[in-house]
Amino acid sequence: MTSPGQRRIDEIGDESRRRILDAAEELFAERGFDRTSFVDIAKRSGISRGSIPWHFKNKNGLVMAVVERAVERIWPASRYQSVPSLTEVFSETTRLLNAGNSALVFMILVEALNDRGVVREQYKEFLGRRREGMEVLLRLRRPADADPAKAVDQERAAAVALNGALLGIHLQALVDPDSVDMPSALITLASMFDKNIADVWRS
Repeated sequence: MTSPGQRRIDEIGDESRRRILDAAEELFAERGFDRTSFVDIAKRSGISRGSIPWHFKNKNGLVMAVVERAVERIWPASRYQSVPSLTEVFSETTRLLNAGNSALVFMILVEALNDRGVVREQYKEFLGRRREGMEVLLRLRRPADADPAKAVDQERAAAVALNGALLGIHLQALVDPDSVDMPSALITLASMFDKNIADVWRS
């Protein structure tokens, strides 16, 4: 059983972590990854500079923790535990993209493209998890007569296409919001896919 003292220490640790993540998310979006230091984050968060590596080890660990939290707000893993239509998923995605600092995902992408180390590997892992989420959603809708061996590859290819389309529409809306109606574009894509979902498993 956890003692009251230990619970309080854990609460303080969780609060410090949240404040560091909040400050880092704001600063990365304002200044970019390279121009943000632990000193800047400490000033913004009110948490000592020495506490940041205790929570996140290094800057790469911090930046990916920021992305993970932002992504979980946008595409929570729990969304794939039922069998919603893609129209439902994309409608929710639109609402969440508009509510959070969604540009952060692309800021990290730029870092990943210019990096051969930890950031790129962690971004690959993030993209992989997003594809896996789409694969799960498709697998739950797999027809009973589909060939299981072929279906895995077909679902993976469809997940890559859907994830790419979702990120592409989002990027266009961020760059040119006056010309791109993101909610309409996402719902159109999802509706088209939902109507033709049986094509995923056709040879």
